[in-house]
Amino acid sequence: MRHALILAGGSGTRLWPYSTAALPKQLVPLLQGRSLLDIAVARATSVVPAGQVWLGAGESLRDAVSSVEGLRADRLVVEPSGRDTLPAVALGCAVIAAQDPDAVVAVLTADHLIEPLHSFAETLDAAFALAEQRADALVTFGVVPDKAATGFGYLELGEPLSGGGHVVSSFREKPSLSVASDFLAAGPSRYLWNSGMFVWQASTLLRAVDAFVPQSAPTLRAMGAAYGTSDWDAFARDAWPTLARLSIDYGVMEPASTSPDFTVAALPLAARWLDVGSWPAYGEAIGADADGNMVGAARAVLHASRGNVVASSDPNHLVTLVGCQGLVVVHTPTATLVMPAADAQRVKELHARVAEVAPELA
Repeated sequence: MRHALILAGGSGTRLWPYSTAALPKQLVPLLQGRSLLDIAVARATSVVPAGQVWLGAGESLRDAVSSVEGLRADRLVVEPSGRDTLPAVALGCAVIAAQDPDAVVAVLTADHLIEPLHSFAETLDAAFALAEQRADALVTFGVVPDKAATGFGYLELGEPLSGGGHVVSSFREKPSLSVASDFLAAGPSRYLWNSGMFVWQASTLLRAVDAFVPQSAPTLRAMGAAYGTSDWDAFARDAWPTLARLSIDYGVMEPASTSPDFTVAALPLAARWLDVGSWPAYGEAIGADADGNMVGAARAVLHASRGNVVASSDPNHLVTLVGCQGLVVVHTPTATLVMPAADAQRVKELHARVAEVAPELA
């Protein structure tokens, strides 16, 4: 059967002060009262039956994610602690495979906007079909670049495959602006953004973990089989902390792309894809007014100001700007952030300092 596993981990530090350790960005009602996780679950359940939609999250978020609308309580896979994406993905697939040995799993993210839905559904259906046909396939989604972005990884494409996909010949890390410009000029038949979403047979992914991360594979398989049983607590306490911290790209996808035993394939995602990972990206998600201001505040007055991102989580608080251009202004009841939008990536640096002086607000 077809399943979807939504990953709800990640700290989202670049969206501080909205996103905090206690309430990370995927759980914050950023968009018209809905969180990115709410939107992700609704998107998944429009393609896969609700009983086959799973959510992977850390223990610290168990209570927060348990009440997500549309998610069955017995479809929550809780990681004892964060150890990057490979253990999270492999554990989720192992849990699913324990219930459905023939499962084909789409691994989806909880912090992206993807529109329109029917385009996403068509691409996902094609990816499921490819993974069902090929037991060696590890399928990923590539986004057609519309700018020379330096904040994304890229997929370098090789020979075409049936169904509109291509073999991924290499994974390219976040490039310099000049290299990203070359990638953009080469066109989407050569380079796509790496979306971080995948489809594969659960057994294929676990076989890849066996091959490329043999020190972790037996533990992950055993934990998948033990999930929900009396054996789980001992595994969570003693075995989980011994697992290597690895991303799924570095641990599995990159070595698989050069292995004769696997085929890493990319399908272009013919949809608007937005990684809401920074305040400018949030502004892009909510849209701009005639002056280029992107306002996500119930009460705001902007005078002689252009190209600003304004957000407030307090519906009674009035945010005002005069003569400002290219700023990010974010208000919460406990913290205020003001910065040039061009410095948005530096919020991660700021967050580290906040964690030192006011850890309760980080």
